[in-house]
Amino acid sequence: MVARKTLLGQKIRRLRQDRGLTQQQMAGELGISASYLNLIEHDERPVTVSLLLKLGERFDVDLNALTDDAERQLAAALSEVFADAGLRDSGIDSDEIARLVGAAPRAARAIADLYRALRAARDDAQAVNIDLSEGRTRRVVLPTEEARDFFETRRNHFPTLETAAEALRPAAGDLGRFLGDRLAQRHGVTLEIAPVEAMAGAFRRFDPRSRRLSLSEALPLASRNFHLAYQLGLLEARDAIGEIIRTAKLSAPESEMLCRIGLANYFAGAILMPYAALLAAAQSERYDIERLMNRFGVSFEQAAHRLSMLNRPGAAGIPFFFARADIAGNISKRFSAAGFHFSRYGGACPRFVVHEAFATPGLIRRQIARLPDGATFFCVARTVEKPGGGFHAPSGHMAVVLGCDIARAAEIVYADGLDLTRPEAATEIGVGCRLCERADCRQRAFPPLQHRLVVDEVVKGPSAYVFRPQR
Repeated sequence: MVARKTLLGQKIRRLRQDRGLTQQQMAGELGISASYLNLIEHDERPVTVSLLLKLGERFDVDLNALTDDAERQLAAALSEVFADAGLRDSGIDSDEIARLVGAAPRAARAIADLYRALRAARDDAQAVNIDLSEGRTRRVVLPTEEARDFFETRRNHFPTLETAAEALRPAAGDLGRFLGDRLAQRHGVTLEIAPVEAMAGAFRRFDPRSRRLSLSEALPLASRNFHLAYQLGLLEARDAIGEIIRTAKLSAPESEMLCRIGLANYFAGAILMPYAALLAAAQSERYDIERLMNRFGVSFEQAAHRLSMLNRPGAAGIPFFFARADIAGNISKRFSAAGFHFSRYGGACPRFVVHEAFATPGLIRRQIARLPDGATFFCVARTVEKPGGGFHAPSGHMAVVLGCDIARAAEIVYADGLDLTRPEAATEIGVGCRLCERADCRQRAFPPLQHRLVVDEVVKGPSAYVFRPQR
């Protein structure tokens, strides 16, 4: 078994140079010859798993930093940048993007960040112009993207919150009663389960003055416990959450608030599903989400999302990506681990399994998905029901998807019975229609930005759009 070879040599060379080592010195630490290390740095020899483990042990480096998942996501982000209408004529193709990411990752990241700032400024200007015509002004910011980047760059793992949650959770007993009692005894919080009408559309409301926490009776038990744990996180993990946000140096108050909410949700998940216990159960049950939700008394979405957080160095689970979408394909929650890239500026691929889940509500859908760069993932998706509150407020349906690199699929119960090695078993998907170059897709909704549209009145192919590369 060998690691992916792409750009790995350049990473090892940067690692050596950052530590001020010669090839002879690093080779001595790894127990290999300097000439062999030289071949590795020039991508003329593959890196074995045992050598990767030595690199991690001897140089105290996260092995995730030595794999190409981050580079693949950065390359995908740059593909969106250079597909912009203002840059399409630059002629920069995927090979050049890959070379840029490999040789100068900081510069590549700066380009992606600069483009995101440009998009935000463009949206701001457009909003101001629209509002000025009505005699008003309003500033538009994109805190959601900054908050998503905040969690992704930290691999959705926060050790201080894990530690605080582990210290708080009781060893046994009724967890819901414990949470309610602790809120009352430690923080003077009174809990009430209120009628739907009294909540005026809200599921949770906390009044800091009266110290009253109101939860809607429409919430199922698992959700009630989660909201209790969330409120406890805001109170007991306040300093830890504040320190994490302070060091993040976020650009807008809205971004800070979104991250604060996200971290309180993270803390709640850690209380309901303690790290070590969940990891042991997940490995024992082969990541059977339904068994995990029953064991820990949580919802399907809560269990699936928590599985994407098992990224503790030295005790990590399978690296998963996670997303939640509505029936129109709008992604409201996402975490792009495992090298899977979600489009920032458009919808998800219509062939992605998350859309198929709505055809069979409540049932698991499976998919082997291959992206245009050859990266292949195993994905499972299922609809989840959001509480409504009555006949005139029906429940809503969303779909969640959990996925990992195909190399780890055999460890998951949902892959049983599938031939994971058969190339034709994979569904060819893209990041989104505007960036996808697949010419034979029958579900293409838009032509790709980086190619010239060809209109032919006498020929009809499988796709509604025919295109040719720009020259």
